[in-house]
Amino acid sequence: MKLHISHTTQYTYKDAVADSVNEVRLTPFTNEQQSCYQHAISVEPNAPLFSYDDYFGNRVHAFSVNRQHRKLTIRSTMTVVTREAFKPQLGKDGLPPKDAWQWLAGEKAANRFAEFLLPTAYTDVTPEVAAFADATIRRQPDSGDGAERLGVYSWLLALSNKIRSEFVYDPDATNVHTIAGDMLRRRRGVCQDFAHLMIAACRSKGVPARYVSGYHFVGDLQGGSADFEQASHAWVEAYVPGLGWCGFDPTNDALVGERYVKLGHGRDYKDIVPVKGVYMGTSEAVLEVTVDVKRADE
Repeated sequence: MKLHISHTTQYTYKDAVADSVNEVRLTPFTNEQQSCYQHAISVEPNAPLFSYDDYFGNRVHAFSVNRQHRKLTIRSTMTVVTREAFKPQLGKDGLPPKDAWQWLAGEKAANRFAEFLLPTAYTDVTPEVAAFADATIRRQPDSGDGAERLGVYSWLLALSNKIRSEFVYDPDATNVHTIAGDMLRRRRGVCQDFAHLMIAACRSKGVPARYVSGYHFVGDLQGGSADFEQASHAWVEAYVPGLGWCGFDPTNDALVGERYVKLGHGRDYKDIVPVKGVYMGTSEAVLEVTVDVKRADE
């Protein structure tokens, strides 16, 4: 599927500000799931950009606006070709379940994926989170007395479905600072919260998991409505022995495939904030973000 995406971030300040230093993580990956054919970023007031790859391999564009300004606008456009989702055949979860879980519990996995196994401020493994992860195992038929009876991929799919079915999508219930434990108690949140909860649950069972930011194209599923509001999206990638990193979306009942465009990944939201920066001046500002994802003509 060929998708064209435009993403505009605009800050309007009450008074003039200066010395604005910013980082932008809005460049799509090119990997086995997608190919970025075109990408451009522009900034107003005009400023030169320089780029680098961060620790996690995400492309970062940085810039500074030193002179006074009352508005900052960042526009990103891209064209990405995506591929269909990969789904293991029933009963083929990579390594045999017992071997897979034993490998994840070993020293090699702990050293290789340390940053995606340790809790963070957003994904702290509380007793409630651990109990939630255990309940995902217990509710599976023929799962025996532990995770070894359920393949890693199958368990991850069950965990994603459990979050989607038991929690309510509610944009007013949480904010950008909400952590997994809080969302678990409130039983409602947004894609960022759903992803953080799944990541915390994965790490409680020793499954490496990372937070993914990007876009989910659903415009053609909305009856062609021009008023459909689009936004950035978040989901999860977890490591399955024998298969590698696999995508799961605990918010939507969909496989992570051709309708998804990945921008970046990290330990949690804090690692891959799309736009972040500091400046000198008033703390009063209005943020407006608009996202448009369209299927490009072949």
